[in-house]
Amino acid sequence: MKNLRILPAFLLMLAFLSGNAFAQNEKVSAYRLPKYEKFVLNNGLTVYLMEQHEVPLINFSMALPAGSIYDGSKAGLGFFTAEALHFGTKSYTKDKIEETFDFYGADFSSRAINESARINASFASADKDKILPIIKEMVVNPIFDKTEFEKRKQRALLELRQAKESPRRVIKSYFDKFLYGNNPYGSPVLGTVSSISSISLDDLKNFYDKNYIPNGSSIALAGDFNTSEMKKLISELFSDWQKKEAPQAPVLQPEEKLQSSRLLLVNKDDAIETTFLIGSYGIKQSNPDYIAVEVINTILGGRFTSWLNDELRVNSGYTYGARSSFSALKETGTFTISTFTKTATTVPAIDLALKVLKRLHEKGIDEKTLTSAKNYLKGQFPPKYETSDALAELLINMFVYNYNESFINDFEKNVDGLTLEKTKEIIAKYFPENNLQFVLIGKASELKDKVAKYGKMETIDIKDESY
Repeated sequence: MKNLRILPAFLLMLAFLSGNAFAQNEKVSAYRLPKYEKFVLNNGLTVYLMEQHEVPLINFSMALPAGSIYDGSKAGLGFFTAEALHFGTKSYTKDKIEETFDFYGADFSSRAINESARINASFASADKDKILPIIKEMVVNPIFDKTEFEKRKQRALLELRQAKESPRRVIKSYFDKFLYGNNPYGSPVLGTVSSISSISLDDLKNFYDKNYIPNGSSIALAGDFNTSEMKKLISELFSDWQKKEAPQAPVLQPEEKLQSSRLLLVNKDDAIETTFLIGSYGIKQSNPDYIAVEVINTILGGRFTSWLNDELRVNSGYTYGARSSFSALKETGTFTISTFTKTATTVPAIDLALKVLKRLHEKGIDEKTLTSAKNYLKGQFPPKYETSDALAELLINMFVYNYNESFINDFEKNVDGLTLEKTKEIIAKYFPENNLQFVLIGKASELKDKVAKYGKMETIDIKDESY
């Protein structure tokens, strides 16, 4: 059954070899979101259904108001609660769930991100009546087994300590905490050693009771099914899930304009290279200039042939790769420039990255470069949504971030509508140049004096288990 997952790519290859529209026509119709149905159950659960019959698979995605911004004083609580859905249910033991999913070749995963908990599953369409009731049980009637909880807790602590051996895995968490401070958006999704150590089984149960509710949550299914039949099945399964008072999303204070550049130096005594992020606040997912920002960021650091990668990798040899990115969420977002380099070339690499950013502001971009970025983004866009799992996730994101199909259907029009004159306004407004925030992970004894010029410095050790 698992071999079915290669079929979407295989079918695309056959279409290409047979001379499909993408290969044969210079003018290709803009991608449009396939037809779907949306409805809301009496308990407030929002459901999206999208038929896709190319492959006999169904993909299930779900979002709940249970991300890390709801963790409170115990970072990682949302992550741990999502993990605990695997511990068993009132009707199915953990072993029975694993045996059943393995027998039918079904996949199930649950995790927390910043603003929501996410659940994803895939299974053969013929097995929907067997698999969907188990998924429903895992979401609605989990049991929080103490033995499994203690085992997962010890593994989580080990994973957190091991992650710090790879700075690239943890630097974004350091950056978010440094930028947002005590704001909930600074809470590390996976928690810290000290916060996970303090979490009890009752903490998980209380978090689940408050945050795993139908109202404020959404389910999306995309794949090989009949919409009317699936609507009936989902309604029967989830209608008895009791509606509760929705958890209060933490109030995000308006992002104050940063008054100065700051630097967080995370000491790693055995480091032979420095991993760094340079950045600031970014944009929300709902920002009307989101697509224009993406076009320009493609030029700065969003693709392999970007300015940052050319300068830091190709021309100077400081690194194997450099990039810039906007991480856009519902209520906030970040902009970062990221790479890694040898300890000895840390300052030259940072200076060069800043020089490239300055070039964007002072010289802007020309028509040829803008056209290239537009074509790149338009070419990359349709393949993002060629599979049912990607489409199910897209529908969930539409719910979480409160946008509709116009974002998809008007994508190419909005890309093409970005003019050279407009790029100047976008660069000045959204690409931070002053009062940047720096986070470096490396050998502090060799870096401290050299990097002090970038801003007011704070130094911590990577072994600090509270960060």
